[in-house]
Amino acid sequence: MDDLAIARALHVIAVIMWIGGVSFVTMVLLPSIRRRGEGSGIDLFEALESPFARQSRYTTLIAGLTGLYLIYRFDAWDRFLDPAYWWMHGMVLIWVLFSLMLFVFEPWFLHAWFRRRAEAAPQATMVLIQRLHIVLITLSVIVVFGAVTGAHG
Repeated sequence: MDDLAIARALHVIAVIMWIGGVSFVTMVLLPSIRRRGEGSGIDLFEALESPFARQSRYTTLIAGLTGLYLIYRFDAWDRFLDPAYWWMHGMVLIWVLFSLMLFVFEPWFLHAWFRRRAEAAPQATMVLIQRLHIVLITLSVIVVFGAVTGAHG
């Protein structure tokens, strides 16, 4: 087994754990919390989502590092100039969005902003969180689809 096979496998595993987790939060966790209708559900959401956010920091880091390594090893920089490889831009964009959310926005101010908003408008805040997750998972699925079909025919 060579370094490219290991990097590719680590990249795919990281993306599965990261995007699969986002899918679970979006399609299962948030709707379940909203259906309970007990208070805002923010406390339960944070208790369950916090460990996932920790895991996501690791998996996005692994996905980013292995992705960069694969681009370097394949000398695939020119693909960013070819519109047929739109999914390469998409992967970078999704990675940047999630990395900013996980490493910058959420710890620095987003957590506190959502907490304040939830105290004022609990149901509306949960709806907003779910809608943001739906946008993120939709973009992620489109990019993963494009990446798999683009890389494998």
